[in-house]
Amino acid sequence: MTCVLRVSFHQNPASISPHQVQRYNSPVKQLVLDLIPTPAPSLANFVAGQNAEALAAIRAIVDSSVGETAKIIYLWGASGSGKSHLTSACRGLGFLALEPNSTLDATHRYAIENVQSLSETSQHALFDLINRQLASAGALIASGNVAPRDLALRRDLASRLGSGLTFQLHPLTDTEKAAALHAHAKSRGFMLREPVVGYLLRHSRRDMASLIQMLNALDQYSLETGREITLPLLKEMSQPSLV
Repeated sequence: MTCVLRVSFHQNPASISPHQVQRYNSPVKQLVLDLIPTPAPSLANFVAGQNAEALAAIRAIVDSSVGETAKIIYLWGASGSGKSHLTSACRGLGFLALEPNSTLDATHRYAIENVQSLSETSQHALFDLINRQLASAGALIASGNVAPRDLALRRDLASRLGSGLTFQLHPLTDTEKAAALHAHAKSRGFMLREPVVGYLLRHSRRDMASLIQMLNALDQYSLETGREITLPLLKEMSQPSLV
């Protein structure tokens, strides 16, 4: 198990013992990006950008007290637009996945992603579920890679998936990602300089979960070394073999 030395900004680095420094500088530096796990997808940490309307519709289904809600929401868009994040967030709130050979209860809520990959058996089960849900208290949030009319599924199922609310999700722009990173840094109590943001956007994985993970790791690394968050510190953390 890796031991992490956490140093506050107010601790004098000279007070750290040589033994502590040796323990920190070897395995911990190499593994710092693994110390902060990627936050679990949730509706709260979904950065909506142009997808605010889709997020609001999903929240309305989650919150059963919000008047009349849609029975079916279908999400589609390019990779990285947030489809998996939203369906995973719903499963974290008790929505069920479509499990092979499972008994589907029309009174339950389901969150199913990548419907374009469903087998013929699963397509039949989902079509039957939707028909029964329309007359019950159940609901469905589904996602796919294309609009309902373009899905390579049985036509009656594609029609059912498009019968509710359909949203095309759009990936965040770099400006929206930068704003989200600044907001996350503020929530953790530090200010993020523009060169740091620019480097993260150019050299890190571009999905928000990975960017937030990098920012959390950078914050942790800053506390451990007692140094301010700067571009040199980020480069030192992300490219340890070069320093």
